[in-house]
Amino acid sequence: MSEMLKNRYEFVLYFDVENGNPNGDPDAGNMPRIDPQTGVGIVSDVCMKRKVRNYIEYAHEGNERFDIYVTEGAVLNNKQKEAYVASNITTKDNKNDKLTAQAYMCNRFYDVRTFGAVMDTGDFKCGQVRGPIQLCFSKSADVILPQEVTITRMASTTEKENASENRTMGRKYIVPYGLYRLEGFVSAKFAQKTGFTEDDLSIFFEALKQMFEHDHSAARGKMSARKLIVFKHASELGNAPSADLFELIHAELKDPTKPPRAYSHYDITINKNDVPSGVELIEML
Repeated sequence: MSEMLKNRYEFVLYFDVENGNPNGDPDAGNMPRIDPQTGVGIVSDVCMKRKVRNYIEYAHEGNERFDIYVTEGAVLNNKQKEAYVASNITTKDNKNDKLTAQAYMCNRFYDVRTFGAVMDTGDFKCGQVRGPIQLCFSKSADVILPQEVTITRMASTTEKENASENRTMGRKYIVPYGLYRLEGFVSAKFAQKTGFTEDDLSIFFEALKQMFEHDHSAARGKMSARKLIVFKHASELGNAPSADLFELIHAELKDPTKPPRAYSHYDITINKNDVPSGVELIEML
């Protein structure tokens, strides 16, 4: 196992969508999430964590240390029971045994030791874990204009149905183009509690760069990771406020009079001269 994390980090990921829905809102008929007051597009932190989980599951299949706790259709209480069985725990209310089960969950499930988890449900409780990596909601650099597109088909559902008379299949929602910005935090202190290592962090950054390449679908359109900037502090507690670091990075339209329709329509600027002492800026993508 590699070394425990000894540095605080922050990071900014720019990703874009073209003719797709990056994150549907179930409260709005699955339309792309949007800030109703500003028109800025939104992607939830849960959505981004799902993509990271999926990539880790694909890329490290067969490696038990990189199993995923929150998977589609999973019964989470059954996974917590596995911690008790594997650790030979027979009691259910003993605090020390509960911590032993929690350590098993952190060691086995990548998403538990990365994002944390609430595992206090059912008969086999493993406590609550706060993960070292926390994500904000992603926001688009400019106002987006969601569109509703009607789609048709050439086939019939049943023999009684006349395909030539009933070709309407449904509707889908898209964003013609949007450049989104995700901000995140990595705590060395919480990493030491969950067993999150330097190798785990490298794999996480790998997932941020690659996750969209394995998440293509008709609904999401063309999505790509475009720019990943990481701030590495010289200490565990950090050497500068995260807000000051985030403000060093900006995305600006080259021609504000035209709506953006491609990544090339933007300039990503990084004020490297104002990076504080004790902080290293790393461009990973």
